[in-house]
Amino acid sequence: MHFEQVDLGEYRIYAGAIERPRQFGYVAAVVVMRERGRLPHVEAFRDDNLASGYAWTSPAEALRFAVNAGRDAVLYRAGAVV
Repeated sequence: MHFEQVDLGEYRIYAGAIERPRQFGYVAAVVVMRERGRLPHVEAFRDDNLASGYAWTSPAEALRFAVNAGRDAVLYRAGAVV
């Protein structure tokens, strides 16, 4: 497994590239947490099978896709995030 963490305003994006069991490639996954000071952190978005489980050839490609999906969740779905 490969991981990357990105802060974007009051959100933290956790991206992952997970090796596919018994198959070639990496699956992209993302969790977005809303962090508001001392208040409890709230999960704002999660998808552990991005792109319907597409097999990326390298962990870097899967991570890039996952980080971008997390950014999209923050920037374009912020009104839906509570």
